[in-house]
Formats: sequence, structure tokens, C-alpha cells
Amino acid sequence: MEILIRSARIVDTGSPFHNQVKDIFISDGKIKKIGNKLPSVNTATEIKQDNLHVSIGWFDLNSYLADPGYEQKETIQTGCRAAAAGGFTHICCMPDTNPVIQTKSQIEYVLRQSADEVVSVHPIGAVTHNTEGKDLAEMYDMYKAGAIAFSDGPRASVSAGMVERSLLYVKAFGGLIMNHPEDKSISKNGVMHEGITSTQLGLPGAPALAEEIAVSRDIAILVYTESKLHLTGISLKKSVELIRAAKKKGLNISASVSAYNLLLDDSAVGAYNTNYKVNPHLRSKEDIKALIKGIGDGTIDTITSAHRPQDEECKKLEFDKADFGMLGFETCYAIANTALRGQIDTDKMVELLASNPRKLLNVTAPSITEGSEADLTLFNPDKNWIFTEKDICSKSKNTPFIGTQFTGKVIGVVNKSKLKLNSNET
Repeated sequence: MEILIRSARIVDTGSPFHNQVKDIFISDGKIKKIGNKLPSVNTATEIKQDNLHVSIGWFDLNSYLADPGYEQKETIQTGCRAAAAGGFTHICCMPDTNPVIQTKSQIEYVLRQSADEVVSVHPIGAVTHNTEGKDLAEMYDMYKAGAIAFSDGPRASVSAGMVERSLLYVKAFGGLIMNHPEDKSISKNGVMHEGITSTQLGLPGAPALAEEIAVSRDIAILVYTESKLHLTGISLKKSVELIRAAKKKGLNISASVSAYNLLLDDSAVGAYNTNYKVNPHLRSKEDIKALIKGIGDGTIDTITSAHRPQDEECKKLEFDKADFGMLGFETCYAIANTALRGQIDTDKMVELLASNPRKLLNVTAPSITEGSEADLTLFNPDKNWIFTEKDICSKSKNTPFIGTQFTGKVIGVVNKSKLKLNSNET
């Protein structure tokens, strides 16, 4: 396939063309030429947009593809289409499927099923058998088969000893443990953030303490093990403060925030809309300010989609009975860009979505230079648009953002010698 991208502002601090407006010619999956007013090629798909920006492909650290076992929610194929629509060329998928992704053959299944998609899928292996928190899974075998990191997904580790053993285990081969920080013995049956809104609605709340204690505990264990830890879905002011202090001490710790936690606070649950039932929960406006500050000063390393598709049978229920989760791929960039507009620049956004995830996973970053592989995201950071159901590529529809106006739109992606443009984007 040949592609000619016209007049695109290159956002890649590692490229000599950074912040320059250039034409980019791609052939056989490689960037062949970067220049001004490149000649047209009859066989090339030409892309021209006002205010077109191009960066290295975005990389999501926290998504759920539900495959195998829950294909009524999502399949690897539909999840990849949704990820591409959101500007991601690489995604990490959590292991809490059925069966759980915990063996070499299950890692190979994910890689095989996604091989022909425009999006590169990187399976995350389970830390413990069946994500039950009792016995360590065969992480080294999964690592050799292609697991990029290890996590029990949204099932928080119930034992401090298990966190310790897992961090020591992966230390031998440089692996990464990704923990969802939540002490279930404190959050119990909480269905939203404990606060004024939960009291007014009469819904059981999960105390902020449940996340704060888990973050503090994991940091203490990291000090002891001298290993490598990533905390997914940080959502509280206190968590940001704890991680900031840990980084100042030189600990090998990183953290991500779910995009929706930058825009929505817990008052959004006021209409009992189960699409707002998520974990990490929607927090206070004060927490949102702290998260944004944490992004600005580098305490928070990445923004993730937290893509968790749920079918209608799991969402069209009473609020306390519905499953947690909302779609995230298609809206991640738009949410983050809208929430952070005027507070970070486009270079920083690309760092959060593309560069930092690769650094944390020791994945070599591509570069927008001649001769490099074409692994690109095309976007317009200033475009105002309204998200509709037609913009959903996921198999499920569980999002509260239909009808929401955003600033910042993904145009398409290029990866693995393939091009995927969003509808009406040419």
C-alpha cells in the first residue's frame, strides 16, 4: 500500500522534522520520503486535512478485549477496530477473560487472532492463577511467549505477600507488574465514590481510603523488593501525592490515569446512568485538579482508555447490580484533550499517549524519519465535533458520551502496512 499524507505537522521530538509541516510518502509500510510538495503518485491513497497533525502511533496500557469467553461484549477484531478509531496502533489487553490469559498458549492465541489487524495487540498475562490472588501464574513462560507485562486486571491483589512475591519473581527477567490499587476489604460492595453524591443517591460508596491504602502498601513493598511497578487507574489526590514522593526517592514506579477521571466527577452519577459506573470510580473535582497537576509535573506517566465493553444485559440493570466499565478507545483522546486543553501542549499529549508507554514497557519507539517503519496516528487537536453512536466501532455501546461535544479528533492510523481512516475523514 502507498500513502501520501499532505501538509501534516509532525509531532515527534525524536525526529529532525519535529514541529514542521511536511508531506509524508509511505510505501510497503515504510516512510520513503518526507518533504515539501511531494509529487502525486497515482497508486497512493492521498490524505489531506486542515490542521492535520501526525505523531508516532499511540500506545494504550489498559484495555479489555473480553476475548476469549465474553465475545458478546467484544472480540479481538472489534476491539482492534475501536482502538484504531481512537488513534491507537498498539494496545495492551488485560487477562481477565474466560479462560484467564495465564499460559503460553493463551498468549499465543491473542497474538494469532490480532496478527492481521492494523492495531498491534500486546497481551498482559495474569499475575496469579485465575486472577484469584492465591498462587503465582507461570509468568516467565508467558513472558517468553510474548506477554508484555503482568496484572490481575481490576481484581486487586488481596495479599501484600502476593504483591511482594510477584515483584520479586519478575525482577529476575525485568518484567513489569501492573496493579489496580484497591483494598477490597475496605471498598467492599461500594458501587461509586463515597461522598455527598453517594449519600444523596442512597448508593453504597467505596471510601477513597481503599485506593490510598493500596497505593501506600504497594510503594512500601516496592521499596523492599527494589523491583518495577506500574499503578493503573490512579484517581485520587492522595494517590498522586504518594506517587510523587515515591518518584522523588528514586523508586522504579509509574502510574496511569483513566481518561474519564480527568473530565467527570462523581456528580455525573446523579441520574443513575449505569454507564457512569466505573472502576476506578468517578471522584471529586478536587481529585481531578490533583490528577491534572500530576500529569503536568510528570507524576502520572500515561493516560489510558480503560476500555471495558459491557453488553446491554450487564448494564441495563439497577445501578448497584450493573457491571463496572465504559467504552474508552473511541473517546480517550477526545476526553483527555478536552479536559487538558490549555494546560498541556500537543507535545506533552503525544508523550503521554505514545512515548511514555513504550518507555515503561521497554518497547523501542518508532520515529517519523525517512526509512523508518510507518507507525503513525493522524489527528486534529483543535477540531470541535460531537460524538455519536455512529462513531462507536466496539461491539458494545456502553458509553455516556453520546451527544457530547469534544475538542480534538482522530483522523486515522497507519501501522503494519495498513491504513485505517475514520468515517468521513479523507
